Amino acid sequence: MSVTQLSITIDNTPGRLNQICDILEKEQINIKGVMACSELNPPRVKAIVDSPERAKNVLQSNGFKVETSEVIAVGTPDHPGGLNVVLRALKEGKINVETLYPFITLKGDDAILIIEVDDIMAAKEVLRSQWIKTFSTEIYQT
Repeated sequence: MSVTQLSITIDNTPGRLNQICDILEKEQINIKGVMACSELNPPRVKAIVDSPERAKNVLQSNGFKVETSEVIAVGTPDHPGGLNVVLRALKEGKINVETLYPFITLKGDDAILIIEVDDIMAAKEVLRSQWIKTFSTEIYQT
């Protein structure tokens, strides 16, 4: 019920994000979800890829600092208020959302969001108790 997120520390210079994409493209590693923010200190790219361990190794061998973490891929109904169903459940469980960004592919009629939270075990339980669909590594193949 969780997936691996890469957190890549970058310097905020022209072409740096392109360099990451070039490396992953050369290795045939597909980016499935991405969030880049120069406002973080240090600036970071957070990404879901179809081969996280290989991507981490390749990027590190090219000089990037890469950390991995467990995040939740959650299905949200693709209509007004769909996201709020998930956020309301997390709020009621007193779970803080730290990062949220879209996954590139839909799963059936659901949009998929990547959510990084302050307490992943509690978040999984809250979402499960509310019958909110979460995904695991099967999303790497979508």
